Amino acid sequence: MMNKTKKFGGLLIAVFIVVGISCSPDDPDFQPVPERDRTEQQIVDNDSLVGYLQTHYYNFSELQALNNITVADITITELPKDDNGNYLPLPDPNENRILWGDANLVTKTTTFQDVEYTYYILNLNQGSGEGRPNFSDAVRVRYSGNLQNDFIFDSTPSPIVFDLTNVIPGWNRVLPEFNAAETFSINTDGTVQYFNYGVGVMFIPSGLAYFATPPVGVPFYSNLIFKFELFQTEVLDHDNDGVPSYMEDLNGDFNLFNDDTDGDRIPNYLDSDDDGDGVPTRQEIIIREDGTIEFPDSNDNGTPDYLDPTWPEDS
Repeated sequence: MMNKTKKFGGLLIAVFIVVGISCSPDDPDFQPVPERDRTEQQIVDNDSLVGYLQTHYYNFSELQALNNITVADITITELPKDDNGNYLPLPDPNENRILWGDANLVTKTTTFQDVEYTYYILNLNQGSGEGRPNFSDAVRVRYSGNLQNDFIFDSTPSPIVFDLTNVIPGWNRVLPEFNAAETFSINTDGTVQYFNYGVGVMFIPSGLAYFATPPVGVPFYSNLIFKFELFQTEVLDHDNDGVPSYMEDLNGDFNLFNDDTDGDRIPNYLDSDDDGDGVPTRQEIIIREDGTIEFPDSNDNGTPDYLDPTWPEDS
């Protein structure tokens, strides 16, 4: 399965090697970039995002006329300015809409690293597939990412599959808001055509993006804009223990790495024996024929067996 980590991994490793060789702490010219305070940076980022949304418009009418919107169809444009740099009225108001205040623009908040972040989603099509991805699932998408100055730093012309646990936090907050495609067909040339899939644009602050460690082409502390099409999704169970990974986020903070019931430094979603009692997790749960999961509590102490190291008592 191709994922975002694999796609960028080699490039990032190469960049780190170059940086390490050409500019190390032993180099007198080395100037480390101090990491900014996340709370303070979020205020700056949100002001910048709101300013962008207030001064940019999208081709609403054109998109409404399409049966299946693609990333390439979505056009976001800055308002024209006069000779003094002042913004002029929206061109063709019957065709275009300012992003800020538009009914399709949704404001969301989330907590990441103890900071509350605000981000924005332009919902162009909800999609009508049966389910939505969880924050730790696999998704098949097509997308394009750009900075606020319209520079495109990343895109994929063809659908790509990746694991939402391997992407920036903004992605695993936004994509679960959409449904996948209702159906698809295979063309004579082997390509796949999807119908009624989720389509949107996310506007995310740097704290839900790369923050102080961006890849090549993305400046430090950059807000990012991603246009995307969500085609398919698959529930992942990374350790194959019978418990879907999203259910292993016991504290509900979208961070699978800080849920480690037995304290063995292996997070539950990668640990086939979550409570470290010597009995595999898969043997301490019941998977019914319809795919639903039952979590027995044999001790009747409020803790399911797979998270309870005291069960079985004679282990």
